[in-house]
Amino acid sequence: MFDFNTLAEFSRHYCIGICAFLIPANLVATSLTGIFAVLHRPAAQVWQAAGIASIFALAMMLHVFTWFLVGMVMAPTYILLCLGSICLCANLGAILFRRRLAADWSLSTPLGIWHHLGERSA
Repeated sequence: MFDFNTLAEFSRHYCIGICAFLIPANLVATSLTGIFAVLHRPAAQVWQAAGIASIFALAMMLHVFTWFLVGMVMAPTYILLCLGSICLCANLGAILFRRRLAADWSLSTPLGIWHHLGERSA
């Protein structure tokens, strides 16, 4: 059976190690998602990067919530909660940006540009 208390105790006991991994992982993975979206990588790669980055962000938020359960209300808990939330929002924004970019990109295909230029010169 799954024991949430044991998992929460583990999270609080190894807080420094967990945060030492999750903070850079969140920043790197979310940055990679944004870079993939801006560089017009295929949608599958953007989704995959966003999924991995979102897992890291959710893990950070769940880790912070274990501290809230025991009454630890300090600046670092709010800062880490904000970091996780911002990373989640940035990943969603990168996915939406990539979808919007793909829609705009399909409207400006080379064939459409040449067709438009041919009409103009005639």
